[in-house]
Amino acid sequence: MLQALFYHNDILMALQSTCSNARIDVVKNLNVGLISVGWMGRLHSRAYLATAHHYPELPVRAVLKCAADPDAGSRSHATDTLGYQEVVSDYRELLADPAIDLVSICAPNFLHHEIALAAASAGKPFWIEKPMGRSAQESREIAEAAAGAGIVTAVGFNYRHAPAIARARQLIRDGAIGEVTNARVAFLADYSSDPLGALTWRFERARAGSGVLGDLLSHGFDLAQYLVGPVVRVSADTETYIRRRPLPSADAASHFSRGTADAPTGDVENEDYAIVTARFENGAIGVFESSRIAVGPHAEYNIEVYGTRGSLRWDFQRLNELRLADTPSGYRTIMAGPAFGEFARFQPGAGTSMGFDDLKTIEAALFLRSVAEGRQVAPSAADGWAAAEMVDAALHSAETRAWVDVPRVEGTTIGI
Repeated sequence: MLQALFYHNDILMALQSTCSNARIDVVKNLNVGLISVGWMGRLHSRAYLATAHHYPELPVRAVLKCAADPDAGSRSHATDTLGYQEVVSDYRELLADPAIDLVSICAPNFLHHEIALAAASAGKPFWIEKPMGRSAQESREIAEAAAGAGIVTAVGFNYRHAPAIARARQLIRDGAIGEVTNARVAFLADYSSDPLGALTWRFERARAGSGVLGDLLSHGFDLAQYLVGPVVRVSADTETYIRRRPLPSADAASHFSRGTADAPTGDVENEDYAIVTARFENGAIGVFESSRIAVGPHAEYNIEVYGTRGSLRWDFQRLNELRLADTPSGYRTIMAGPAFGEFARFQPGAGTSMGFDDLKTIEAALFLRSVAEGRQVAPSAADGWAAAEMVDAALHSAETRAWVDVPRVEGTTIGI
């Protein structure tokens, strides 16, 4: 008993000595304002809180201060479940609050431009989901407004943060697969494969902009440019295979909202499927394919990069694996582990998987770091603009049946 007491006293003295000699860092709280408390808004909220656990060295901590949503149920969820201190119905009230240090813009596509410009005008750094604007013009105006206001930004290109992608990027830059010759990107999903899927705003050109090009392939465009380099011209074709859908009920808002067979129908105004051939600035050729009506794939988002000495493959559905062929024996599977990107912050060793939410936590940490350091670290509004220029060029090519040049964007792009 006495021996145990001495042992505990030794531990206490050691802890006191460590604490007295340790440097105490001052951590600043940053008040978060959330605009729209849907699925993505809830994910942003969880990601902010998770950064304190996975990125303890950050000199800032996110405080869930205020959430804005016109829906009363969503506002209740923000306070009762997510832990926001305050809620408002109008996002303008949130942006006018001097206590708000940064905002997450998780509203539907057709509100992005309006809200992002208002955030820039208010001097609030913002994290916005993609597609950033309904067009390249809207995306350009958002990026230029942020640059003019001198604020940092973040865009939700979460797939580039997968540790396997970080490893793939390093291998390509180290010359492990030689000179890149071509890339293939396929973003195939089934979320709109049911003809009875309701005609929500996502199928309306005025509110969504493009269809699968902006919704899915903007991710693919960003991922390819992140790994291979800028795209300079494209040739594309698109098709809308499910041309009419049942009109939605009052509460239908998501990809998965469903109508009934006897409901009145309306026209689908944007594309279900897109195929794009591209030429990269470095001479490589790319092929991009995307569908929101594929029967079979749920979220089969993959990229393949081929070089003169090897190739590599990654699929989001197996996000912790990278397939690498750098010898004549062909492909081998490499499991993501502590040496890959940010993996070690989430799991101790290869074989223990990271998930989708973890990728958003990396995003949140990059955004908070950008705000704390006053410099762009996260994928920027300029990156969002770059992807939008590819989307618009592809749409123009599909209309004209011609190759279309992709304009280079101005501003700070990260990794392109």
